[in-house]
Amino acid sequence: MTRIDFYILEHGGPEQGPQVACRVAEKAWQAGHKVYIHAADAREAERLDELLWTFRQGSFVPHQRLEAGTPADALTPIHIGWGTEPEVHDEVLINLAAEVPLFFSRFERVAEIVPADDSAKQQGRARYKFYRDRGYPLETHTLTQG
Repeated sequence: MTRIDFYILEHGGPEQGPQVACRVAEKAWQAGHKVYIHAADAREAERLDELLWTFRQGSFVPHQRLEAGTPADALTPIHIGWGTEPEVHDEVLINLAAEVPLFFSRFERVAEIVPADDSAKQQGRARYKFYRDRGYPLETHTLTQG
């Protein structure tokens, strides 16, 4: 059964979510996992693509932004997409969208990032309730820094 981890940010605005997603993706990749980052839209996917090169001094996180008509490279450990189910990777899903992705259950783990702003918290609570009501194992991690 898919394990769900909620990362609750105590400080900062919505811009902190992508920063945390990059850190979670890097840690998962370093542990040998394949990762799919589910962005809210194309603009956020593009921002994540850039951020994965710059979020930390000296970072190198190999990734591919998935775009229509471009096949996913199964050898690239981190994919960034939005709107549709990924073609490959089913180990770690990092969700930055407001809703639960319909394909979440094919992944071993889901990381739900919840920024500190009120709107994001409400959306995070709705996702938490969705998973809880369906019996998924839930873990909550409160992050005091972005």
